[in-house]
Amino acid sequence: MTLPIHEKDGDNLSVDKYNVEASEILANEAQHLPISEATPIYEQLLLTFPTAAKYWKQYVEAQMAVNNDDATKQIFSRCLLNCLQISLWRCYIRFIRKVNEKKGAEGLEETRKAFDFMLNYVGTDIASGPLWMEYIAFLKSLPASTAQEESQRMTSVRKAYQKAIVTPTHHVEQLWKDYENFENSVSRALAKGLLSEYQPKYNSARAVYRERKKYIDEIDWNMLAVPPTGSYKEEQQCMAWKRLLAFEKGNPQRIDSASSNRRIAFTYEQCLMYLYHYPDIWYDYATWHAKTGSIDSAIKVFQRALKALPDSEVLRYAYAELEESRGAIQPAKKIYESSLANAVNANALAHIQFIRFLRRTEGVEAARKYFLDARKSPNCTYHVYVAYAMMTFCLDKDPKVAHNVFEAGLKRFMHEPGYILEYADFLCRLNDDRNIRALFERALSSLPPEESVEVWKRFTQFEQTYGDLTSMLKVEQRRKEALSKSGEEGSSTLEGSLQDVVSRYSFMDLWPCSSKDLDHLARQDWLAKNINKKMDKSTFLNGASSSIGADKSSVGLATNLKISASSAKVVYPDTTQMVIYDPMQKSGAGLLPNITAPGLPSLSSLTLAPAMALVGSGTKALDENLKAIPPALVAFIAHLPAVEGPSPDVDMVLSILLQNNISTGQTGKSATSTQLLLTGPAPSTSDRSGSNKSRPNPSGLLLKPNRDGQSLKRKDHDRQEDDETTVQSRPLPRDVFRIRQIQKVRGVSTSQTESASYGSAFSGEQSASTE
Repeated sequence: MTLPIHEKDGDNLSVDKYNVEASEILANEAQHLPISEATPIYEQLLLTFPTAAKYWKQYVEAQMAVNNDDATKQIFSRCLLNCLQISLWRCYIRFIRKVNEKKGAEGLEETRKAFDFMLNYVGTDIASGPLWMEYIAFLKSLPASTAQEESQRMTSVRKAYQKAIVTPTHHVEQLWKDYENFENSVSRALAKGLLSEYQPKYNSARAVYRERKKYIDEIDWNMLAVPPTGSYKEEQQCMAWKRLLAFEKGNPQRIDSASSNRRIAFTYEQCLMYLYHYPDIWYDYATWHAKTGSIDSAIKVFQRALKALPDSEVLRYAYAELEESRGAIQPAKKIYESSLANAVNANALAHIQFIRFLRRTEGVEAARKYFLDARKSPNCTYHVYVAYAMMTFCLDKDPKVAHNVFEAGLKRFMHEPGYILEYADFLCRLNDDRNIRALFERALSSLPPEESVEVWKRFTQFEQTYGDLTSMLKVEQRRKEALSKSGEEGSSTLEGSLQDVVSRYSFMDLWPCSSKDLDHLARQDWLAKNINKKMDKSTFLNGASSSIGADKSSVGLATNLKISASSAKVVYPDTTQMVIYDPMQKSGAGLLPNITAPGLPSLSSLTLAPAMALVGSGTKALDENLKAIPPALVAFIAHLPAVEGPSPDVDMVLSILLQNNISTGQTGKSATSTQLLLTGPAPSTSDRSGSNKSRPNPSGLLLKPNRDGQSLKRKDHDRQEDDETTVQSRPLPRDVFRIRQIQKVRGVSTSQTESASYGSAFSGEQSASTE
């Protein structure tokens, strides 16, 4: 048997009463049910969403449809002042006109009062233009049997127009046109003066409307009020409302303070329809009232806030603070007492805040009496003892009372490390080093090892600061032994380490070593703790770096936040999975070996060193790899400078590119490529200076030719000699493009000096390095 739709959705609401989708389905289902069945559904929805104007409107229209006037009036009295939405208020005025339409003059007067009541609350809404138009049409329709009544009617219509045209609404331009026509129809002479008076006010309202509309368009007017979940949409809506409130507080229309405050209050009320569960909005609204001098309004806002969010402690304290600040001690005391009477809010913090309140308003003796009662409460924690003890110590200047309170609490909270540390701090203020050591010894003898980490740390710090060297080393050793048994520290830490020295001789953010050393020590500490664990290389790299921050705290290095944060963010790649990219890889092909040829930097040190270190290869695979490299790439690699880092000098690379002869695919063989890569480029035969001395190339390496003085040859040796003779017999051109054309004809890679590449290359001069 399947349940009806509303029963299924009711079950969903019982699990999550703020389920928006289930609530929408229930509301739609209720519209098609008889009023007797729909009423419980509406009441359930409105109990969860008390500011949902659309649900109130559906509910009241359902009652109006069956002519249940009494129920309709009751519903309006519950929702109108908390739901300032135009559609709901138009429904209200429609109901009032319907009820009073047959009552004659008395009914018309009631309707006029209802219009005034409505416009007083929602007349400043940006969508209130139709309300003003309806009101003006209603005033024009009033009967006037005498000239005096006619004059009164015209005056009422004029006042309504003048209020409407200075309100920034969607229909402000239409209302201005209607007002112009109205004044001209009454008296053109009078109209000229009135229109010139209100023209600047209308212009200001229209300009403010355009600005306000930008903020209004960002708001979702169909959103239901649900507790904040941190979603992106909720945060966007919250910020949109705050921007609109800031805009209204700036009084952009430059109206009087009273009107501006009404508009701001109206915006807050509308905001709370959608951000009903946001305590910061309630607080801002109340404090705004207090700053404007309306303390009574601020109190009412706080009372509404606590009704909406009964579990909000911070709003309760803010409310009590407001009452106390204006001298209303008894109302403030009632707020604290009501909080303590509630089992949910009666926690240790409530006891502490009430003790402080009593001390401020009634004196230390009243606070002491309440503390004696509060310590018997089941929800009294060690925080209450600490708060009262420190209060009496600072105010009475008598450490004996505070010492007695701490001792009384120690019998009850010996198992709380936090209480031990607070008690130790108090004794440090008294310079009572003897009792401090006794306290640490008593606490450590009763605390389990896993809960004594912080106590041991504080004990060690105390001895490092105030003890002698013997006691300092003794406590550190005892700490290591105790924590090693609990697994907090490895057995290898029983021996002394440099980290202990760092911990002993550091102070605040001052360290006896560099940041790099601290990072190294933290890594070594991690390795010592995990020395017996099996892990692969990637686990070591990531685990060591991620645990640095945690391990540093164990040796007193946690304050170095910069090192911990930067080390924890390092992500190391798994180098064991690296492969060398080779687009023309063949089966059985190896890698380039680490070779160094005359005139050629070490290729493995330039490009392949990391890969060679991981994979390795023999020299037998050299020819196979070199066959896969195009001749142009071989010539380019041969002239690359040796660099340390990710990129060489750009200008140097460009100069090498200008020197190289990028040959076509038809002019090179694999053997030629191999010979060029191993021997380096051949020297130029043209040198205007006639010098045969070697010159350094741009990379700082010495390029040498082959011992037999031969350059790389083509298949047709005779043709090459003819070409060389022809080229060498011609005068050298002074054009770079022409030089490269000659080099293409010769088909060889010409090596140029650094001075030629930067200076003479652009003038057509060439030089060679020979030995």
